[in-house]
Amino acid sequence: MARGGWVVRARGLVAALVFALVSGCATTSGSGDPRDPFEGFNRAMYTFNDGLDTVVVRPVSTAYKAITPDPVRTWVRNFFANIEDIFIGVNNMLQGKFVDGWTDWVRFAFNTTLGVAGINDVASEMGIEKHNEDFGQTFGRWGIGSGPYLVLPLFGPSSVRDFGGLWLDWTADPLWYYTRPIALRNSLAFLRGVSRRTDLLDASRILEEAALDKYVFQRDAYLQRRRALIYDGNPPRDGTSRLRQEPTAEAPAAAPSVARMQASDQVLEVPAVEPSTVVAAGQGER
Repeated sequence: MARGGWVVRARGLVAALVFALVSGCATTSGSGDPRDPFEGFNRAMYTFNDGLDTVVVRPVSTAYKAITPDPVRTWVRNFFANIEDIFIGVNNMLQGKFVDGWTDWVRFAFNTTLGVAGINDVASEMGIEKHNEDFGQTFGRWGIGSGPYLVLPLFGPSSVRDFGGLWLDWTADPLWYYTRPIALRNSLAFLRGVSRRTDLLDASRILEEAALDKYVFQRDAYLQRRRALIYDGNPPRDGTSRLRQEPTAEAPAAAPSVARMQASDQVLEVPAVEPSTVVAAGQGER
């Protein structure tokens, strides 16, 4: 794209952000969904994140996919997934799932050594299951409700509980806080963000085609998926927590479009902007 085209699109993004903030902050009560009392603000942030994704993140990820061979992209994906296993194990331990936590650390040991710094996922080939845990799920596991739905600038869908978990995830992230020199850290964080967004290119196209209101689709999908993750894919039907009562509004009946798509894990993972793409946008990371 010509330089002038990028300038026009960037100006349009800035204008959209300003307009969305003004209009969104003026009406924070939303449509009355009890899970989303800040819908006006959230829609403003969604508009900004979607514009940033359109102008910067998606084009970079598309180019990365086009020029990088499949095996190399797999090595990159495996390398970062291996690092994540460390604190996935920590969270499983904190949730009382000691066998799963031990398995996560065994995965890390095998992939780091036999898998050559994690670029080869030999643990999965050996039948050792990979898990998906974070501090937000740990909070939920111990009975902390999700609180209001939030769309974070640059970080995308979240909730009050998951925002607290996100802060801990990033505080404990060995890549961001323990990798030096700074130039290497930033380069790896950029690569991680691009790799994650590249894996979701097909899912985002499905979202564009399937959803009449992308904001509502993504909100409902996010809340459904987070609830499913907390209960390891088997949430209670009566809306109760394992440890205490949770609001039933946290598990509403799915909209038809979400119900049809929920079998595809990728669709439920589509973010406006992944956390690591903050670096790609030149804004820095938490």
